[in-house]
Amino acid sequence: MAKFNKKKSSELPAINTSALPDIVFMLLFFFMVATVMRENTLKIQNVLPYADQVEKLDKKDLVMYIYAGKPSERYRQSFGSEARIQLNDNFAEVSDIQQFIYSERESKREELVPFLTTALKVDHETNMGLVSDIKMELRKAEALKINYTTRTGEASQNFD
Repeated sequence: MAKFNKKKSSELPAINTSALPDIVFMLLFFFMVATVMRENTLKIQNVLPYADQVEKLDKKDLVMYIYAGKPSERYRQSFGSEARIQLNDNFAEVSDIQQFIYSERESKREELVPFLTTALKVDHETNMGLVSDIKMELRKAEALKINYTTRTGEASQNFD
């Protein structure tokens, strides 16, 4: 009778890594598609006022942002310390708001234009005269859906 010897190997089998590059590229593609890049760099101070009754905007891609406030420390030397308007990444004048609204409307599909909302992100120390001027320009551009962006949380912070 023949003897059968079992080969007892204590080595682990090699791991197949042929699918690893596919997985890496799939993850890379996922993060490239899912990541949202920051759109604007703030050049103004923007401490939003407090509100206790807020409503969240559903579609952020249909919102046009207008920032108002004092220039940040970096820009005070060249732009002064008075409240200014920022549209996208540039300082602007009140008269530039209409053109900004028209260009934002042109960048959207025609069926989405009625749903566009203008969000005012106004620093809590900004003069209301500037806000009134912004609202007048928005009326001229027929941008009548306005959202005042605020912060929520404790109201115990004193801004005086």
